[in-house]
Amino acid sequence: MLDVVPEIHAVTMRIMSSDLAAVRALPFVASAEPDVERMGSPIDLVPVSNFFVGLSTWDLDALNVTSGPGPFTRTVPYTGAGVYVGVIDSGLLDSWRQYFPEERIAEQYAISFGGGGGVQGAVSSQPNKWEHDQNSHGTHVTSTIIGYNFGGTPITGVAPLATIIPVKVLNQSGRGWSSVVARGIVYVADLKAGPLANSPVVINMSLGGAGSAIERAAVDYAISKGVIVVAAAGNEGGAGMTFPGAYAPVISAAASGWTGEWHGDPRTWWALDDVPDPTNAADYYITDFSGRAKTGQDLDVAAPGSWVLGPFQLQSGKTSYAFLGGTSMASPHVAGVVALMAQKDPSLTAAQAEAILESTAVPLAPGSRTITNPDGTTSVVSWGADATGAGLATANAALAATP
Repeated sequence: MLDVVPEIHAVTMRIMSSDLAAVRALPFVASAEPDVERMGSPIDLVPVSNFFVGLSTWDLDALNVTSGPGPFTRTVPYTGAGVYVGVIDSGLLDSWRQYFPEERIAEQYAISFGGGGGVQGAVSSQPNKWEHDQNSHGTHVTSTIIGYNFGGTPITGVAPLATIIPVKVLNQSGRGWSSVVARGIVYVADLKAGPLANSPVVINMSLGGAGSAIERAAVDYAISKGVIVVAAAGNEGGAGMTFPGAYAPVISAAASGWTGEWHGDPRTWWALDDVPDPTNAADYYITDFSGRAKTGQDLDVAAPGSWVLGPFQLQSGKTSYAFLGGTSMASPHVAGVVALMAQKDPSLTAAQAEAILESTAVPLAPGSRTITNPDGTTSVVSWGADATGAGLATANAALAATP
Protein backbone atom coordinates (compact mmCIF):
# COMPACT_ATOMS: atom_id res chain seq x y z
CA MET A 1 0.00 0.00 0.00
CA LEU A 2 1.40 3.38 -1.04
CA ASP A 3 -1.04 5.96 0.29
CA VAL A 4 -4.30 6.26 2.22
CA VAL A 5 -6.81 9.09 1.84
CA PRO A 6 -9.30 8.43 4.66
CA GLU A 7 -11.58 11.36 3.82
CA ILE A 8 -12.68 9.66 0.60
CA HIS A 9 -12.00 6.01 1.60
CA ALA A 10 -9.26 5.67 -1.00
CA VAL A 11 -5.93 3.88 -1.10
CA THR A 12 -3.20 3.63 -3.69
CA MET A 13 -1.15 0.48 -4.03
CA ARG A 14 1.21 -1.32 -6.37
CA ILE A 15 -0.20 -4.56 -7.84
CA MET A 16 0.26 -6.63 -10.97
CA SER A 17 -2.09 -5.62 -13.79
CA SER A 18 -3.27 -9.22 -13.93
CA ASP A 19 -4.62 -8.86 -10.38
CA LEU A 20 -6.75 -5.78 -11.13
CA ALA A 21 -9.89 -7.75 -11.99
CA ALA A 22 -9.66 -9.68 -8.73
CA VAL A 23 -9.35 -6.46 -6.72
CA ARG A 24 -12.35 -4.98 -8.51
CA ALA A 25 -14.38 -8.08 -7.64
CA LEU A 26 -13.85 -7.66 -3.90
CA PRO A 27 -17.19 -6.84 -2.21
CA PHE A 28 -15.78 -3.81 -0.35
CA VAL A 29 -14.19 -2.18 -3.45
CA ALA A 30 -16.29 0.45 -5.22
CA SER A 31 -13.75 1.08 -7.97
CA ALA A 32 -10.19 0.10 -8.84
CA GLU A 33 -8.19 1.57 -11.70
CA PRO A 34 -4.66 2.56 -12.72
CA ASP A 35 -3.48 5.98 -11.60
CA VAL A 36 -4.24 8.42 -14.44
CA GLU A 37 -1.74 10.98 -15.68
CA ARG A 38 -2.67 14.66 -15.50
CA MET A 39 -1.28 17.54 -17.59
CA GLY A 40 -1.53 21.24 -17.20
CA SER A 41 1.96 22.94 -18.52
CA PRO A 42 16.77 38.30 -6.54
CA ILE A 43 13.23 39.23 -5.32
CA ASP A 44 11.64 42.67 -5.88
CA LEU A 45 8.37 42.87 -3.96
CA VAL A 46 5.27 44.28 -5.64
CA PRO A 47 4.73 47.51 -3.63
CA VAL A 48 0.91 47.32 -3.47
CA SER A 49 -1.54 44.89 -1.90
CA ASN A 50 -3.74 44.36 -4.97
CA PHE A 51 -4.33 45.31 -8.61
CA PHE A 52 -7.89 46.57 -8.26
CA VAL A 53 -7.03 49.78 -10.17
CA GLY A 54 -4.81 48.06 -12.74
CA LEU A 55 -5.17 48.25 -16.49
CA SER A 56 -7.88 46.22 -18.18
CA THR A 57 -7.14 43.58 -20.84
CA TRP A 58 -9.33 42.31 -23.68
CA ASP A 59 -10.31 39.14 -21.83
CA LEU A 60 -11.62 41.00 -18.77
CA ASP A 61 -13.53 43.33 -21.09
CA ALA A 62 -15.01 40.31 -22.87
CA LEU A 63 -16.04 38.88 -19.51
CA ASN A 64 -17.74 42.20 -18.64
CA VAL A 65 -15.55 42.70 -15.58
CA THR A 66 -14.31 45.92 -17.18
CA SER A 67 -15.82 48.31 -19.71
CA GLY A 68 -12.75 48.88 -21.87
CA PRO A 69 -9.06 49.72 -21.92
CA GLY A 70 -7.22 51.67 -19.23
CA PRO A 71 -7.27 51.81 -15.42
CA PHE A 72 -10.36 52.36 -13.25
CA THR A 73 -12.62 50.67 -15.80
CA ARG A 74 -14.05 47.90 -13.60
CA THR A 75 -17.83 47.75 -13.98
CA VAL A 76 -18.66 45.15 -11.30
CA PRO A 77 -18.89 46.17 -7.62
CA TYR A 78 -17.18 43.05 -6.28
CA THR A 79 -13.48 42.20 -6.03
CA GLY A 80 -13.29 38.71 -4.50
CA ALA A 81 -12.32 40.13 -1.09
CA GLY A 82 -12.57 37.50 1.63
CA VAL A 83 -12.70 34.61 -0.87
CA TYR A 84 -9.96 31.96 -1.09
CA VAL A 85 -9.17 30.33 -4.43
CA GLY A 86 -7.19 27.10 -4.34
CA VAL A 87 -5.17 26.96 -7.56
CA ILE A 88 -4.45 23.25 -7.94
CA ASP A 89 -1.72 23.37 -10.54
CA SER A 90 2.06 23.53 -10.89
CA GLY A 91 2.67 25.98 -8.04
CA LEU A 92 4.33 29.37 -8.46
CA LEU A 93 7.63 30.48 -9.93
CA ASP A 94 10.53 31.44 -7.65
CA SER A 95 9.98 35.02 -8.76
CA TRP A 96 6.27 35.12 -7.92
CA ARG A 97 6.75 38.14 -5.64
CA GLN A 98 7.76 40.16 -8.68
CA TYR A 99 4.39 39.42 -10.27
CA PHE A 100 1.98 39.29 -7.33
CA PRO A 101 1.48 41.18 -4.05
CA GLU A 102 2.44 38.99 -1.10
CA GLU A 103 -0.90 39.87 0.47
CA ARG A 104 -2.75 37.98 -2.25
CA ILE A 105 -0.92 34.66 -1.73
CA ALA A 106 -1.84 32.56 1.34
CA GLU A 107 1.67 31.31 2.04
CA GLN A 108 0.54 29.74 5.33
CA TYR A 109 -1.70 27.34 3.40
CA ALA A 110 0.42 26.83 0.26
CA ILE A 111 1.62 23.26 -0.25
CA SER A 112 3.05 20.81 -2.77
CA PHE A 113 2.16 17.16 -3.32
CA GLY A 114 4.31 14.78 -5.34
CA GLY A 115 4.68 11.11 -6.19
CA GLY A 116 1.78 9.04 -7.51
CA GLY A 117 1.66 6.96 -10.63
CA GLY A 118 2.28 3.63 -8.90
CA VAL A 119 5.91 3.28 -9.88
CA GLN A 120 6.89 6.48 -8.08
CA GLY A 121 5.36 5.34 -4.82
CA ALA A 122 3.25 7.09 -2.23
CA VAL A 123 1.92 10.62 -2.58
CA SER A 124 4.04 12.87 -0.37
CA SER A 125 3.76 16.43 0.89
CA GLN A 126 6.54 18.87 0.00
CA PRO A 127 5.73 22.09 1.90
CA ASN A 128 8.25 24.45 0.25
CA LYS A 129 8.30 23.19 -3.34
CA TRP A 130 5.12 25.08 -4.24
CA GLU A 131 7.11 28.30 -4.81
CA HIS A 132 9.91 26.74 -6.83
CA ASP A 133 8.03 25.87 -10.00
CA GLN A 134 9.92 25.84 -13.30
CA ASN A 135 6.86 25.41 -15.52
CA SER A 136 5.04 28.81 -15.30
CA HIS A 137 1.60 27.25 -15.84
CA GLY A 138 0.30 27.84 -12.31
CA THR A 139 1.70 31.37 -12.26
CA HIS A 140 -0.05 32.30 -15.52
CA VAL A 141 -3.33 30.81 -14.26
CA THR A 142 -3.04 32.75 -10.99
CA SER A 143 -2.43 36.00 -12.88
CA THR A 144 -5.85 35.80 -14.54
CA ILE A 145 -7.58 35.60 -11.17
CA ILE A 146 -5.80 38.36 -9.21
CA GLY A 147 -3.93 40.32 -11.87
CA TYR A 148 -0.17 40.83 -12.16
CA ASN A 149 2.70 43.27 -12.40
CA PHE A 150 3.63 43.79 -16.05
CA GLY A 151 7.09 45.32 -15.88
CA GLY A 152 5.92 47.97 -13.43
CA THR A 153 2.41 48.39 -14.83
CA PRO A 154 -0.41 46.83 -12.78
CA ILE A 155 -2.82 44.62 -14.75
CA THR A 156 -6.11 43.94 -12.98
CA GLY A 157 -7.57 40.46 -12.53
CA VAL A 158 -11.06 39.01 -12.49
CA ALA A 159 -11.05 38.95 -8.66
CA PRO A 160 -8.08 41.15 -7.66
CA LEU A 161 -8.73 41.00 -3.91
CA ALA A 162 -9.22 37.22 -3.71
CA THR A 163 -6.59 35.24 -1.82
CA ILE A 164 -4.80 32.46 -3.69
CA ILE A 165 -3.86 29.13 -2.10
CA PRO A 166 -1.17 27.60 -4.34
CA VAL A 167 -1.42 23.79 -4.33
CA LYS A 168 1.27 22.20 -6.46
CA VAL A 169 0.24 18.81 -7.89
CA LEU A 170 2.00 18.99 -11.27
CA ASN A 171 5.74 18.47 -11.63
CA GLN A 172 8.28 20.74 -13.30
CA SER A 173 7.15 19.46 -16.69
CA GLY A 174 3.51 20.30 -15.97
CA ARG A 175 2.49 16.67 -15.54
CA GLY A 176 1.09 14.71 -12.63
CA TRP A 177 -1.25 11.94 -11.52
CA SER A 178 -4.91 11.80 -10.54
CA SER A 179 -4.00 10.42 -7.10
CA VAL A 180 -1.89 13.52 -6.44
CA VAL A 181 -4.62 15.84 -7.75
CA ALA A 182 -7.10 14.10 -5.43
CA ARG A 183 -4.78 14.82 -2.51
CA GLY A 184 -4.74 18.49 -3.46
CA ILE A 185 -8.53 18.65 -3.69
CA VAL A 186 -8.97 16.97 -0.31
CA TYR A 187 -6.38 19.31 1.21
CA VAL A 188 -8.33 22.41 0.14
CA ALA A 189 -11.60 20.80 1.28
CA ASP A 190 -10.13 20.17 4.72
CA LEU A 191 -9.06 23.82 4.92
CA LYS A 192 -12.66 24.77 4.18
CA ALA A 193 -13.85 22.40 6.90
CA GLY A 194 -11.26 23.79 9.34
CA PRO A 195 -9.49 27.17 9.45
CA LEU A 196 -11.43 28.59 6.48
CA ALA A 197 -14.86 27.45 7.68
CA ASN A 198 -16.15 31.03 7.69
CA SER A 199 -14.74 31.96 4.28
CA PRO A 200 -15.94 31.08 0.77
CA VAL A 201 -13.52 28.69 -0.97
CA VAL A 202 -13.23 28.03 -4.71
CA ILE A 203 -10.96 25.53 -6.47
CA ASN A 204 -9.53 26.08 -9.94
CA MET A 205 -8.08 23.13 -11.85
CA SER A 206 -6.55 24.01 -15.20
CA LEU A 207 -5.61 20.40 -15.83
CA GLY A 208 -7.20 17.19 -17.01
CA GLY A 209 -6.99 13.71 -18.42
CA ALA A 210 -8.95 10.47 -18.48
CA GLY A 211 -11.72 9.77 -15.99
CA SER A 212 -10.65 8.99 -12.43
CA ALA A 213 -12.71 7.52 -9.59
CA ILE A 214 -10.38 8.88 -6.90
CA GLU A 215 -10.66 12.38 -8.38
CA ARG A 216 -14.45 12.14 -8.57
CA ALA A 217 -14.55 11.10 -4.92
CA ALA A 218 -12.31 14.02 -3.98
CA VAL A 219 -14.51 16.47 -5.90
CA ASP A 220 -17.63 15.11 -4.18
CA TYR A 221 -15.90 15.44 -0.82
CA ALA A 222 -14.88 19.03 -1.52
CA ILE A 223 -18.37 20.03 -2.62
CA SER A 224 -19.83 18.37 0.48
CA LYS A 225 -17.64 20.70 2.56
CA GLY A 226 -18.91 23.78 0.69
CA VAL A 227 -16.14 24.22 -1.89
CA ILE A 228 -17.04 25.29 -5.44
CA VAL A 229 -14.95 23.46 -8.04
CA VAL A 230 -14.08 24.89 -11.48
CA ALA A 231 -11.99 23.08 -14.11
CA ALA A 232 -10.88 23.28 -17.72
CA ALA A 233 -12.85 21.48 -20.43
CA GLY A 234 -9.60 20.18 -21.93
CA ASN A 235 -7.70 20.84 -25.15
CA GLU A 236 -8.62 17.69 -27.08
CA GLY A 237 -11.08 19.37 -29.46
CA GLY A 238 -13.37 16.88 -31.16
CA ALA A 239 -11.96 14.00 -29.11
CA GLY A 240 -14.03 15.23 -26.16
CA MET A 241 -13.59 16.82 -22.77
CA THR A 242 -11.10 15.81 -20.11
CA PHE A 243 -11.78 15.05 -16.45
CA PRO A 244 -12.38 16.44 -13.88
CA GLY A 245 -13.92 19.19 -16.04
CA ALA A 246 -16.31 16.72 -17.71
CA TYR A 247 -17.66 15.56 -14.34
CA ALA A 248 -21.16 17.06 -13.86
CA PRO A 249 -20.69 18.58 -10.36
CA VAL A 250 -17.65 20.52 -11.64
CA ILE A 251 -18.17 23.90 -13.34
CA SER A 252 -16.35 23.43 -16.65
CA ALA A 253 -14.94 26.08 -18.97
CA ALA A 254 -14.55 25.94 -22.74
CA ALA A 255 -12.15 28.36 -24.45
CA SER A 256 -13.56 31.29 -26.41
CA GLY A 257 -11.76 33.95 -28.42
CA TRP A 258 -12.51 37.47 -29.66
CA THR A 259 -12.75 38.26 -33.36
CA GLY A 260 -10.91 41.53 -32.66
CA GLU A 261 -7.68 39.77 -31.67
CA TRP A 262 -4.59 41.09 -33.51
CA HIS A 263 -6.56 43.74 -35.42
CA GLY A 264 -4.75 46.66 -33.80
CA ASP A 265 -1.12 47.27 -32.91
CA PRO A 266 0.34 43.78 -32.32
CA ARG A 267 2.25 45.14 -29.35
CA THR A 268 -0.69 46.67 -27.51
CA TRP A 269 -4.03 45.40 -28.88
CA TRP A 270 -4.52 43.10 -25.87
CA ALA A 271 -4.69 46.11 -23.51
CA LEU A 272 -5.73 49.03 -25.72
CA ASP A 273 -8.39 47.63 -28.06
CA ASP A 274 -11.97 47.93 -26.85
CA VAL A 275 -14.26 44.89 -26.89
CA PRO A 276 -17.74 46.09 -27.97
CA ASP A 277 -20.51 46.36 -25.38
CA PRO A 278 -23.08 45.01 -24.87
CA THR A 279 -21.86 41.47 -25.41
CA ASN A 280 -22.66 40.25 -28.90
CA ALA A 281 -22.13 36.56 -29.67
CA ALA A 282 -21.06 37.50 -33.20
CA ASP A 283 -17.86 39.00 -31.73
CA TYR A 284 -16.70 35.65 -30.34
CA TYR A 285 -15.74 32.14 -31.40
CA ILE A 286 -14.85 28.80 -29.84
CA THR A 287 -11.24 27.73 -30.35
CA ASP A 288 -10.56 24.61 -32.37
CA PHE A 289 -8.70 22.97 -29.47
CA SER A 290 -11.45 23.45 -26.87
CA GLY A 291 -12.90 20.09 -25.76
CA ARG A 292 -16.29 19.21 -27.17
CA ALA A 293 -18.83 17.55 -24.85
CA LYS A 294 -19.40 13.88 -25.68
CA THR A 295 -21.95 11.48 -24.18
CA GLY A 296 -21.64 11.45 -20.41
CA GLN A 297 -19.67 14.71 -20.34
CA ASP A 298 -20.98 18.00 -18.96
CA LEU A 299 -19.85 21.33 -20.46
CA ASP A 300 -21.11 24.42 -18.67
CA VAL A 301 -19.87 27.75 -20.08
CA ALA A 302 -17.20 29.31 -22.28
CA ALA A 303 -14.71 32.00 -21.26
CA PRO A 304 -11.66 33.73 -22.79
CA GLY A 305 -8.98 31.16 -23.54
CA SER A 306 -7.28 32.48 -26.67
CA TRP A 307 -4.27 34.83 -26.59
CA VAL A 308 -4.35 35.54 -22.86
CA LEU A 309 -1.24 37.37 -21.66
CA GLY A 310 0.41 36.58 -18.33
CA PRO A 311 3.70 35.76 -16.61
CA PHE A 312 5.61 32.99 -18.36
CA GLN A 313 9.34 32.48 -17.83
CA LEU A 314 11.80 30.69 -20.06
CA GLN A 315 14.71 31.44 -17.72
CA SER A 316 14.57 30.92 -13.96
CA GLY A 317 14.43 34.20 -12.06
CA LYS A 318 14.10 36.37 -15.18
CA THR A 319 10.65 37.91 -15.47
CA SER A 320 8.92 37.53 -18.82
CA TYR A 321 5.44 37.22 -20.26
CA ALA A 322 3.65 35.24 -22.96
CA PHE A 323 0.31 34.84 -24.67
CA LEU A 324 -1.12 31.42 -23.87
CA GLY A 325 -4.16 29.73 -25.32
CA GLY A 326 -6.05 26.82 -23.79
CA THR A 327 -8.97 25.90 -21.63
CA SER A 328 -6.38 26.24 -18.85
CA MET A 329 -6.72 29.97 -19.46
CA ALA A 330 -10.53 29.88 -19.65
CA SER A 331 -10.97 28.10 -16.32
CA PRO A 332 -9.45 30.82 -14.05
CA HIS A 333 -11.69 33.42 -15.71
CA VAL A 334 -14.69 31.39 -14.57
CA ALA A 335 -13.17 30.67 -11.15
CA GLY A 336 -12.62 34.41 -10.75
CA VAL A 337 -16.25 35.15 -11.56
CA VAL A 338 -17.33 32.51 -9.04
CA ALA A 339 -15.13 34.23 -6.44
CA LEU A 340 -16.98 37.50 -7.12
CA MET A 341 -20.31 35.68 -6.76
CA ALA A 342 -19.17 34.03 -3.51
CA GLN A 343 -18.13 37.41 -2.12
CA LYS A 344 -21.67 38.66 -2.74
CA ASP A 345 -23.25 35.49 -1.31
CA PRO A 346 -20.82 33.62 0.98
CA SER A 347 -23.32 30.77 1.34
CA LEU A 348 -23.32 30.13 -2.44
CA THR A 349 -23.20 26.41 -3.26
CA ALA A 350 -21.57 24.70 -6.22
CA ALA A 351 -24.94 23.81 -7.73
CA GLN A 352 -26.24 27.36 -7.33
CA ALA A 353 -23.10 28.87 -8.88
CA GLU A 354 -23.32 26.55 -11.89
CA ALA A 355 -27.01 27.25 -12.41
CA ILE A 356 -26.48 31.03 -12.25
CA LEU A 357 -23.52 30.96 -14.66
CA GLU A 358 -25.49 28.89 -17.16
CA SER A 359 -28.70 30.92 -16.90
CA THR A 360 -26.87 34.23 -17.43
CA ALA A 361 -24.48 33.12 -20.18
CA VAL A 362 -24.81 34.66 -23.64
CA PRO A 363 -25.82 31.84 -26.02
CA LEU A 364 -23.26 31.16 -28.73
CA ALA A 365 -24.88 29.23 -31.57
CA PRO A 366 -22.92 26.78 -33.75
CA GLY A 367 -21.12 28.61 -36.50
CA SER A 368 -17.88 29.85 -38.02
CA ARG A 369 -15.78 32.99 -37.72
CA THR A 370 -12.89 34.41 -39.71
CA ILE A 371 -10.14 35.42 -37.31
CA THR A 372 -6.84 37.25 -37.64
CA ASN A 373 -3.59 35.48 -36.80
CA PRO A 374 -0.53 37.14 -35.22
CA ASP A 375 1.22 37.27 -38.61
CA GLY A 376 -1.68 39.14 -40.20
CA THR A 377 -3.12 36.18 -42.10
CA THR A 378 -6.65 34.97 -41.49
CA SER A 379 -8.18 31.60 -40.77
CA VAL A 380 -11.65 30.19 -40.27
CA VAL A 381 -12.71 28.46 -37.05
CA SER A 382 -15.92 26.45 -36.73
CA TRP A 383 -17.76 24.72 -33.91
CA GLY A 384 -20.95 22.83 -33.21
CA ALA A 385 -23.52 22.79 -30.42
CA ASP A 386 -21.33 20.48 -28.32
CA ALA A 387 -18.60 23.13 -27.93
CA THR A 388 -20.20 25.99 -26.00
CA GLY A 389 -22.21 24.71 -23.08
CA ALA A 390 -24.72 27.41 -22.09
CA GLY A 391 -22.65 30.07 -23.85
CA LEU A 392 -20.31 32.92 -22.92
CA ALA A 393 -19.90 33.53 -19.19
CA THR A 394 -20.64 37.14 -18.19
CA ALA A 395 -19.58 38.47 -14.80
CA ASN A 396 -22.05 41.35 -14.60
CA ALA A 397 -25.09 39.20 -15.37
CA ALA A 398 -23.95 36.39 -13.08
CA LEU A 399 -23.52 38.84 -10.21
CA ALA A 400 -26.90 40.43 -10.88
CA ALA A 401 -28.52 36.99 -10.61
CA THR A 402 -26.64 36.04 -7.42
CA PRO A 403 -28.89 36.58 -4.37
